[in-house]
Amino acid sequence: MAKRITTFDLRQKKQKGEKSTMLTAYDYSQAKTVDEAGIDMILVGDSLGMVVLGYKDTLSVTLEEMIHHGKAVVRGSQSSMVVMDMPFMSYQVNRDEALKNAGRLIQETGAQAVKLEGGTEIIEAVKGIVDAGIPVMGHLGLTPQSVGQLGGYKVQGKDKEVAKKMVKDVKALEEAGAFAVVLECVPWQLAGFIASTVSIPVIGIGAGKECDGQVLVFHDVMGLFDEFRPKFVKQYLNLRENMIEGIKDYVKEVKEGQFPGKEHIFDLGEEDIKQLLE
Repeated sequence: MAKRITTFDLRQKKQKGEKSTMLTAYDYSQAKTVDEAGIDMILVGDSLGMVVLGYKDTLSVTLEEMIHHGKAVVRGSQSSMVVMDMPFMSYQVNRDEALKNAGRLIQETGAQAVKLEGGTEIIEAVKGIVDAGIPVMGHLGLTPQSVGQLGGYKVQGKDKEVAKKMVKDVKALEEAGAFAVVLECVPWQLAGFIASTVSIPVIGIGAGKECDGQVLVFHDVMGLFDEFRPKFVKQYLNLRENMIEGIKDYVKEVKEGQFPGKEHIFDLGEEDIKQLLE
């Protein structure tokens, strides 16, 4: 069994100026593929609500659904650190509720860390989880669980007050014991400034290359989700198109009697057939 990436390893990478990599995964096969490709961290994101479960947003994802998918991802990975998103309303109620739910995510899935959206308003929850020995990753900027409050999927930190609060929030998360923070849809200049002022790794998604690492959604990178594509996504493959073509070929061959061929079937000799059918 390979040794998994740790929070210490990530901090060391930042100190050395090495970039960290992160992708989402939601099942055994995806996790196995991502892990074997050498990704540092796998995020079991609540984005599974949209790209896997067909919800219109992330708000409908439950703790039980996260645990179900998290178990599969942990089974499929060996070297990558597995980080679990804490779903909507699993940590906002109070510190005790947050700790209880974070504990379930770690204990029942075998993951190594949890991720929470928010800044100073969730600091007590972060402190409680960290004090219990569970690594916490923060998430600021465009926080999908608060998209209604933010007024939609918009770039965050373009005005002075929001930018100042973001800087304050990142430092508060660092002081509370968070081992890293994700910045989503943030101007690259602001993200770069934040990354240079804190000791913990800053992982960007739509936040520029000055961050200490990058995270993207598996389905976006692989071209498996075509309902919308954010500006910050780079699609490296178009697997959905390839899969459709492959399935069409399968349908055609079945209908025309080309599949299964001789190489796909099992055979009996004539004597065996006679004995079997007597």
